[in-house]
Amino acid sequence: MSVWSKLFTEHPASVNENYFQHFASSASFGLRMIGGGLVCFVHALLPGVFCTRASSTIGELHDRMIVNRRRLEEKQMSPGQARAA
Repeated sequence: MSVWSKLFTEHPASVNENYFQHFASSASFGLRMIGGGLVCFVHALLPGVFCTRASSTIGELHDRMIVNRRRLEEKQMSPGQARAA
């Protein structure tokens, strides 16, 4: 496999996405993470604001990345197959 193929298609394919789908998803996560970081910084300066926003952002990102991926994997499995933990 060429280096270019490895860089641009191998990982997206491993999560059932093409390059553009993976780009959109990753960019979306990155922007949300930057936003969450800014919220944390503002909270550090002003402890009375954004008291739960950073932790709820982390929870939402976890659900999008991990929980939804597991649901997709379970849908793709045959009914008699169990998911490895």
